[in-house]
Parts: sequence; C-alpha cells; structure tokens
Amino acid sequence: MQRIQKHFLVDNLSQTKEQLLAWGNQHTTVAWLDSNSHLKSTTEAILAVDIISSLCTDYKNAFAQLKSYITPLQDYVFGFLGYDLKNDVENLTSTNTYEVDFPDMYFFQPKKIIEITAKEVIFKYPLAFKNEIDKDWKNINTFVNTKTVKNSIQIKHRIDKENYIQQVKKALTEIHLGNVYELNFCQEFYAENALIDPLQTYLDLNTISATPFASYLKMEHLFLLSASPERFLKKTGETLISEPIKGTAKRRSDVQKDQEQIHLLKNNTKEIAENIMIVDLVRNDLSHIAQKGSVKVDELCGIYSFKQVHQMISTISCQIQPNIHPVDAIKACYPMGSMTGAPKIAAMNLIEELEASKRGIYSGAVGYFTPELDFDFNVVIRSIVYNAQKKYVSFSVGSAITAMANPEKEYEECLLKAKAMRAVLSN
Repeated sequence: MQRIQKHFLVDNLSQTKEQLLAWGNQHTTVAWLDSNSHLKSTTEAILAVDIISSLCTDYKNAFAQLKSYITPLQDYVFGFLGYDLKNDVENLTSTNTYEVDFPDMYFFQPKKIIEITAKEVIFKYPLAFKNEIDKDWKNINTFVNTKTVKNSIQIKHRIDKENYIQQVKKALTEIHLGNVYELNFCQEFYAENALIDPLQTYLDLNTISATPFASYLKMEHLFLLSASPERFLKKTGETLISEPIKGTAKRRSDVQKDQEQIHLLKNNTKEIAENIMIVDLVRNDLSHIAQKGSVKVDELCGIYSFKQVHQMISTISCQIQPNIHPVDAIKACYPMGSMTGAPKIAAMNLIEELEASKRGIYSGAVGYFTPELDFDFNVVIRSIVYNAQKKYVSFSVGSAITAMANPEKEYEECLLKAKAMRAVLSN
C-alpha cells in the first residue's frame, strides 16, 4: 500500500507524545510503542490507530495464517503474539485458568500511523486519508488529556507465598533430576471488579519505569499496559538481533550503594549462569535459520540500568538465510528462551504443570512488521493486562529457577519486579 508522508517539527517532545497518545486513545484499536529516548533507537515512539484489515486467531496454524496475512499487504502491520502460540510451534497444551481473554494472536493494518523522532512528527497515511493529516495534527496539538483519580485496587495473589515456595521446590527437584536445567516460573497477581483508566495507568507506569520497549495496546475492551525493558527479536535487512534479559538487581537511591548493586550483579555467578544458559538457547534457536557461521554473541552479560532495576542483558545476532520468511524466523525462536527455560520443550511442559494461570499475552511479544517485512518485537513483561468488560486486571512476574535458586530469594525477586505494577494499581 502506498502511504503519503508529511513532517512537522516538535517543540516539546514529552508534551507531544502524551497528547498524541491521548488523541489516539479515542480510537477503538490502538498500538503505541515507546522507546523512552533509549540510546539504541532512532524512533522515539510510534502510534497506529484504526483498522484497514486485521487477523485475530487462536494458536491453531497461527504462524501460517500470519505469513499469509502480511506477505501480500506490503504495508505496516502492528500487533502481538501470545505465549500460547507455543502450541502451534510444538505439541503442547494450555489448560490453566485464564480470565483476561486475549486471543492468542492479533495483528492489524492501521489506517493511520504517526511516528515521533526527537525533532519531528511524521504522518504516514494512505492516500485516501491524506486530507486528514493537517486536521489531525491540529487536533493533537490542542488535545487535553483529562487526568483521573489514582487507582486504589486490592491486589490478590493467584498463589500465596507458601504455595509459590512449594512449586519452586518441585522445579528444583526436576532440575536436580536433570529433566531441565533452567525454568522461568511465573505467578499472577489480579483483581476482580476493577475499574481503572487504562491510559492514565499506562502513563503512570511509564513514568515510574521509562523502559525502552514500552507499549500500550487497545482492542476495544482489551488493554495491555507494558513497561518492558526487553527486546525479543528484531530484523533489519538480513540481520536478526535478540537481546535476552536474565539477571536483576534493585536500584538504590544512594549513588555509592547503587554502584555496589551493579558490581554485585556483574559478578553474581548465579545470574551469570542463568544469562549464559539463555544465550546458548538463543544461539541454538537462531542457528536453524541463520547463514552458516553468522551466529555471534555481540555482548555477553552487559549491565544496563533502568529507573527501578539494573538488568543483565546479552545481545546475540545472525544473518538470516535468504530463503527464510520473516514469520518463520520468529516461529523458530518462539517462545523466547528468557521466558521459558532450557531445554525449551521440557521447560514449557513443566511450566504448564507448575503455574496456576495460563500466560496468554504475558511473556508473548508486541511489535510490528514494515512493508519490507522487517520487524521489531519486545517481550511482554512488567505489564498489566485489563479486560474492561469483565473488570478484570492482572499482571504476572517470574524469575529463572536454576540449581542454585533459593525459593525465598526468588519470591523476593518477583516482588521487586511487581513493584511498579502494584504501585500504579493500588496507589
């Protein structure tokens, strides 16, 4: 599809971003991806609203449907992959409780795309809508986002601390038996009869966290509010990049103590072991679709600091084989190793057995395809999901369980990761 572009200069970046998102939120279908001025990104944020066409499906034959959908469009497509697409990749099932009711996969071809860089706003509209650009830009600049009262919701645990520790001990038994050597074990926090303002809650969460792969999705009554720090997979031309996170340390307000936290994380043998295990898993996933000899580790166990936590992040890249379709590249790496464990299939089977909730969109991926079939997807972590129709709000957190895991400390790590979501929901 041919899209016309028109550029406008930006005077106040933060104000323009908030006005643009608030204006976009009037629409029924919204995708907002925000890099929060991350150094590795040239795009500050991108908004996609309204639907020309869409794909919504469960896991059955989902990746084949996605390939058939995006290939002939030659246009931008935004959406998400749910964790339970694992059942399309392998012979697996998902039978646990799931109250949010997101589909397993959803993508849409937007009517209107608006990209923000540090200095300008770029409208990318189909020719049929080019006359709406100036009017929309004027409305965005005068749009007032009405602030709402802070949320005050009582958050419940799907499993309590005692049960969590028992489940981690079961995972450790499987590890000691050699059935798996790393498992990402997650737990859900939720509230029923919950009334929240999704947009304001997202803005509050993003203020607290300001992560490089933040996203806001709206599909009628379904919302995702994500403060993800993690990239799953990016394709630019022939190059694929994955940036798994394994290793977390709390930020300290005192500068010296905060530096000590970085030093401790950088030299933590357990966290390093967890990270290297996932790096090896990603290397293996990429090897199935990479040009021979092109898989490399660009950075191993780098330490990156965010507002609330320090994270250990590695970067793995390769050159994709010329005959591999981009959707097949994603499928070969899905679900991401940082949210499963290793060996991957054994870990996913054990996850289904031990966890109390179906993950759904959590630990899936949000992102977009370009007309050239390049793509960029995050990992859906540090995220709130909300079904406004059912008044059900939920967020999940997890940690990597290895042979060296201490159940109490793993629980504390989960609470640290839950802190921002709990703060914006329960005030």
